[in-house]
This record gives sequence, C-alpha cells and structure tokens, in this order.
Amino acid sequence: MPLIVGLGNPGKDYRETPHNLGFEVLDRLARRWSIGFRKSRIAEAEEAVRSGANRVVLLKPLAYMNLSGRPVSAALRWYGWNADAPLVICDDVNLPPGTLRFRNKGGAGGHKGLQSIIEQIGEEFPRLRIGAGGGSPGADVADYVLARPTGDVRALFADAAERAADAVESYLQYGLNAAMNDYNTPRAADDHHNPSGEDRSPDAKDQREKENDANV
Repeated sequence: MPLIVGLGNPGKDYRETPHNLGFEVLDRLARRWSIGFRKSRIAEAEEAVRSGANRVVLLKPLAYMNLSGRPVSAALRWYGWNADAPLVICDDVNLPPGTLRFRNKGGAGGHKGLQSIIEQIGEEFPRLRIGAGGGSPGADVADYVLARPTGDVRALFADAAERAADAVESYLQYGLNAAMNDYNTPRAADDHHNPSGEDRSPDAKDQREKENDANV
C-alpha cells in the first residue's frame, strides 16, 4: 500500500502559497479519487485513503514544515512501512517555477520539511520536487515561498500541481523510473529565477560535494 506525503503548513494563511504545493497536489488527487481528508490516527496529520485493490494513503503532516518528520516517521511505524516507502512531494526554490523533478533519494537541498524527514528516517526515500523559483535576485526566499502569488504566476503553480498529480498517478501505476522519464523537466543552469546563476539542484550539489571531497 503506497504512502504519498505532501508537505505544507497547516492553516488558511498558507493556502495557495508555493510552500504548500505538496498539500495542493494531494488535494487534487483526493478530488480525482472522490475521497476526503480526515484526522489521521497518526498524531499531527490528516489522511485520505483510497480503498480497494489499488489502496493508497495520502498524508498531510500538520506539525508545520520544519517538524514534518515526526508524523511521517509515526505513519511508517503505524502502518509497518519501510523507510523507503513514502513518496514525498514538496516545493523547491532551486528549480524554475512549474518544473517537476522526481528523485529516488538524496539530501534536503535546503528544504526544512525534507530535512526533518531525513533526520527521522534517513535519505533513502523518493521525492517529487515542484519548482517554486526563488523570486527576484536579492529577494527573501522565506517571504517568497510563504506569499500568495497572483495572476500568471498563480496559474503556473496551479498547472504544475495538476501535472504533479498526473506524475504521482504515473508513479503509482508504472513505477519511479517511468515517472522520472515522463515528467522530469530538464534543468537550465542559467535560469533567471536562480539569482546566483549556479545550478543549485540537489543533483548538481551532490556532484560538487564529490569534487570537493576529492580535493581535500
């Protein structure tokens, strides 16, 4: 039985913000499957369960972003899942807005929700990152991801959430590798939403760390 975790912050003040894209994807899946969220048997979480032969659990941690690992770890213990079981969906300021990127494991890339989960269960779980961009050069990233976008930017994130829901359904039906091939968006190192001009995606970060270790 797959576990799909969407990251976000609870409360109406955070709805439709880039940092709540994980929640938004789960809401879209729940509507597609005609299921509703309820208080979970897991503390600090809501869940929606698709029953039948293709049973799936959608989990929203409600402990705020930087404590997301607590309910995720509790869900693994409750259901008897392995640490590599959950697919975690979150925003990523290091990717251009609207892009999608599956990854089979890895570090947090500066995301506090992912970091909290990694501290609880390790790095060996797949994740789907949705590009949020980092705002304009010099912008406060924290303010950016917690602010509601409007107009074309909001439409871009809504489209990304819909495509991410498609990507999750592909993951469930065909597996991670097929979903990666179909939905991963190529990353441009010179994207203007990355003020440094550097490829700061976790894949590139891992490569830089390997090169630095080799030079020590």
